[in-house]
Amino acid sequence: MRKNSFEIRVNWGDTDKAGIVYYPNYFKWFDIAGHQFFRSIGLSPATLEEEKGIILPLLDAKCSFEKPLYYDDIITIQTEVAEIHNKVVKLNHAVYRGSDKTGYGYEVRGWVKKSDGTYKAVPIPDDVVSILKEDCANDVSGLNPLLNA
Repeated sequence: MRKNSFEIRVNWGDTDKAGIVYYPNYFKWFDIAGHQFFRSIGLSPATLEEEKGIILPLLDAKCSFEKPLYYDDIITIQTEVAEIHNKVVKLNHAVYRGSDKTGYGYEVRGWVKKSDGTYKAVPIPDDVVSILKEDCANDVSGLNPLLNA
């Protein structure tokens, strides 16, 4: 299945009073990683909405935490397609500082058509399923504005 990874820097605003990353930031990073993943395979969420009326709402998310992260840490977020169903896709995410896994989890996103002011889950097209199932990695860790913030 398709994979992606990129790096970001932990910013001061990502930490709590003790200087440790505040846990909801993992969900923020998962959201960023999901959008980066879809962009990396040519399925930008903005373009999908503009051109096809498709949105990718979050239906479920989970995160488990293993090790703390701190201000100024450089982290890598790895994303991989875990499951593809008729109208949903599950993305697994893992967060690393160097080789240490600090947390992991998933997002389940719907394939939803916006039409006449209503939203309805629709089947994921076969060509998109083929792209999601490809066994290749897209490493977009080059230029990342969040890394240099």
